[in-house]
Amino acid sequence: MVGRPSTAPGVRGGGLARIRRLLPSPAVTPFAFDYALLLLATSLYARYGDPDTVNALLQGSSTDVANLSTRPVLALFASALWIAGGVVSPYAVAFVFVLAALEHRIGGWRTAGVFLLGHVVATLATEIPVALSVLAGHLPETSLHRLDYGISFGLMATVGALAGLLAPFLRWTSLAVVGVLLTQDLLDISDPLAAWGHPIALLVGLACWPAVRRVRRPGPTG
Repeated sequence: MVGRPSTAPGVRGGGLARIRRLLPSPAVTPFAFDYALLLLATSLYARYGDPDTVNALLQGSSTDVANLSTRPVLALFASALWIAGGVVSPYAVAFVFVLAALEHRIGGWRTAGVFLLGHVVATLATEIPVALSVLAGHLPETSLHRLDYGISFGLMATVGALAGLLAPFLRWTSLAVVGVLLTQDLLDISDPLAAWGHPIALLVGLACWPAVRRVRRPGPTG
């Protein structure tokens, strides 16, 4: 009688080790790990904190034209401390894996640079047209105070940069999936400015390919 082959302990251990490598850790990916903890804290406070205080903090963190014109640095940094939709949003789930994967390959400082570059460029690319439209009389002055915050622009830049380090099949498959999702956002006219910011941020990440490939750490690319 021939028994069924059992899964070797080494195989199971290897699978668990691979899963652990995908998650942020304080030793290997400290930037992603610390940032994830910070976002978890702000998300919990946004959900359970005093509503008036939370609203005031979000208004002060918003990268709307009014804040960018008076305190641009504070607004740009503070807006990246919150997750629109909280920790259960798709952006929060993707953030945990994508940021850790990129940091594992190029290091924390460079990953932070990619994230911040996408966040800043996409924010300015969507808010400057608002300011110009208000000046031209095409939009009301209330548009200068749009509530705009979150990590999605930085995340899209990170996705774009990470794609350049993946094996070709996984690279183009992931970009195709992201492209379909972004196209759906563009077809939804509920917030066209934010929708255009996402592909802009993705293009920023793609533009980082030469830089991230030069500093890529040895390791798997799949």
